[in-house]
Amino acid sequence: MTASGGGELPAIDFGTFILSLSHSAMVHLGEAPDPAGHSGPPNIPMAAQTIELLGLLQQKTLGNLVGEEERLLEQVIYDLRSRLAEVKTNR
Repeated sequence: MTASGGGELPAIDFGTFILSLSHSAMVHLGEAPDPAGHSGPPNIPMAAQTIELLGLLQQKTLGNLVGEEERLLEQVIYDLRSRLAEVKTNR
């Protein structure tokens, strides 16, 4: 599969889905550019909602993921929650 720009898209799997949500949370935290390359101020409610969504996925997939997927999801949630706490503290 190729992107409209001609580049290869990553494989669609659970890990890619988690990383996509993680990137969305980072954009909302103001720590990553959006797809257009712009960075904006943090949007704490949207970041928190995306992190909660990842937590919901963790609960709903408990016992159904392979080790690598479980570790990725756990690490992403931990990192994002830590960054969210940092952003809230620095406001």
